[in-house]
Amino acid sequence: MAPLRCVTTTAHHSLLGSPTCLARPRRRSPTSVRAAVAVQSEAKAKVSLIRIGTRGSPLALAQAHETRDKLKAVHSELADDGAVEIVVIKTTGDMILDKPLADIGGKGLFTKEIDDALLQGRIDIAVHSMKDVPTYLPEGTILPCNLPREDVRDAFICLTANSLSELPAGSVVGSASLRRQSQILYRYPSLKVVNFRGNVQTRLRKLKEGDVHATLLALAGLKRLNMAETATSVLSVEEMLPAVAQGAIGIACRSNDDKMMNYLSSLNHEDTRLAVACEREFLAVLDGNCRTPIAAYAYRDKDGNCSFRGLLASPNGSIVYETSRTGPYDFDGMVEMGKDAGHELKAKAGPGFFDSLQ
Repeated sequence: MAPLRCVTTTAHHSLLGSPTCLARPRRRSPTSVRAAVAVQSEAKAKVSLIRIGTRGSPLALAQAHETRDKLKAVHSELADDGAVEIVVIKTTGDMILDKPLADIGGKGLFTKEIDDALLQGRIDIAVHSMKDVPTYLPEGTILPCNLPREDVRDAFICLTANSLSELPAGSVVGSASLRRQSQILYRYPSLKVVNFRGNVQTRLRKLKEGDVHATLLALAGLKRLNMAETATSVLSVEEMLPAVAQGAIGIACRSNDDKMMNYLSSLNHEDTRLAVACEREFLAVLDGNCRTPIAAYAYRDKDGNCSFRGLLASPNGSIVYETSRTGPYDFDGMVEMGKDAGHELKAKAGPGFFDSLQ
């Protein structure tokens, strides 16, 4: 057996020659003790009270910064520099960019690694785009907070046309979303849709370089990046029904962390939380994944009620099922509304429809 060695660094008293790797501590002067205590106190002051986990894209960081700023505005103890730390975490969806999301497989492509960091205690809260969050949450986590929802519509971006209807036959539209692809091809079957991945800036660069003739992006993301002016036009929800929870930010924490739950409850926007719950219930019934084009939108109408629209389609747009509901704007009623709408479209489509998407 190799002999044990004592390892030292220049910052510690030498242990060489001590067979037990222990050495008599040097006596420090009162001045040095006071200095050490001062350094420790300063270090404690700089320890973050909340660590926010997020993806590293410009949009994800903008959402994390929005969360940080709202926390600081509401809670004075978080206003000091360093009290809230942003921790960037790379996810599977960020690392694999050369394949369509449907081909990567699985759920939580943009959330799993962040959820793992939360459960392992490396972060205290996790900021997500709600449309990326699977309908189930990992055991031990809870999502008690949605920030006020941004504009749910999609933006049309093109250098040569003002709308999808103006694109010549054969034009190529770039999109990684089967929801967008199916609705585009349903209305404009003469167009071609190709996989088009990357963050907002990457997709805009590819568009300018001529990789595609046009693309669609969530208007909410453009607004949060202060880039709304890049939109050529904005599609109505009648022309392009949004993704489930599009425009909504969700913030998760550990289910046993009362302190973080109290922080997050102070930021929650209840109208958004209820709308998102309704749409996600619809998605859960359909067991939607990246191979299933699904769209839904719940909102408070002018009478104060919940209006809901849902859509299920084939990727090529040849089959589209739609439904709508209206009811009271309350949690139980809206969850039931989303569930009922999902069951209706599931029955209309039949089991063969879903088998064909696998």
